[in-house]
Amino acid sequence: MEKKIGVGIIGSGGIAQGVHIPGYQKLDNVEVIAVADVNPAVAEAAATKFNIPHYFTDYEEMLKLPEIQVVSVCTPNYLHRDATIAACQAGKHVLCEKPIALNAREGREMVQVARANGVKLTVGYNSRCSKEAIALKRFVDDGLLGEPYYARAQALRRRGIPGWGVFTQKDKQGGGPLIDIGVHILDLTLYLMGHPKPVSVSGISTTKFGTREGVLGLMGQWDPKTYTVEDFAVGLVKFENGAALVLESSFCANIERDVMDAQILGTKGGLSIYPPTIMREESGALTVTHLTSLQEIQSHGEQIRRFIEAVVNDTEPLVTGEQALMVAEIIDAIYESQETGREVLLK
Repeated sequence: MEKKIGVGIIGSGGIAQGVHIPGYQKLDNVEVIAVADVNPAVAEAAATKFNIPHYFTDYEEMLKLPEIQVVSVCTPNYLHRDATIAACQAGKHVLCEKPIALNAREGREMVQVARANGVKLTVGYNSRCSKEAIALKRFVDDGLLGEPYYARAQALRRRGIPGWGVFTQKDKQGGGPLIDIGVHILDLTLYLMGHPKPVSVSGISTTKFGTREGVLGLMGQWDPKTYTVEDFAVGLVKFENGAALVLESSFCANIERDVMDAQILGTKGGLSIYPPTIMREESGALTVTHLTSLQEIQSHGEQIRRFIEAVVNDTEPLVTGEQALMVAEIIDAIYESQETGREVLLK
């Protein structure tokens, strides 16, 4: 009988119990061996709920288990770096929840350590595994867009400041909507554009609502006194090949409705992601093609399946550490541009 791949989970709260553990347990060739959480009650509850043999309060102890080959890091952002580096140094392949880390400096360390230890590092940008993204990527790969030269990526909430967790604390989260939801649509847009090399970034990040009393909270009520992140940001990214991308992201904005979407313009066609649409000029007419009857896919589970497949076959994961680092570098540069009032040049 084929030996199963052993998995350990660092941080066994909501995202671990909601998608990571169930995603691994759906795979016949995988066994979740252990969970670790600083809160012993949470660790024990997760182990009991999912019939997992071991639980720990110290992930360093969990990483000593030789039967674990793969680790999911499901901690808050400020703990991504240390947990991922420890797992890589223990010889484990790592799926780290998004974003890669608090900032690009920490992300760069993670990528370097993974490479030095010969293990795979991927980051939880599961939007690439949505049914829309999978279908659109086939159209892009078939050349129907031609050369992408402009994109507009939007992750906008009208009233969506999270009222739980550390989402409003910059020292633990790294930022606000840019680093929470903006990274998802930015990663997906870069993926569909073919990851051109960014060379400069300019932008603004502002706080107009988060520090005010009396603002409606549709995702729970946060404490304005401890709010230290932006609630709106916009950035302009220029690429080495001459293409450009505008990213907009908000927790709170006076808009008609929430938006999570991107438009990409190419020399042969354009696309929108949600709903998946292709716009082209064909046979002397302008066409709009709506992609329909797409197979339903649970994107987190599909990402986990693909990562295990990459480990088994020793291939590149769908999201590489370097690609996740590119996202972090762009986000950092938008924040830096706000602080300096200048365009930021990327190396």
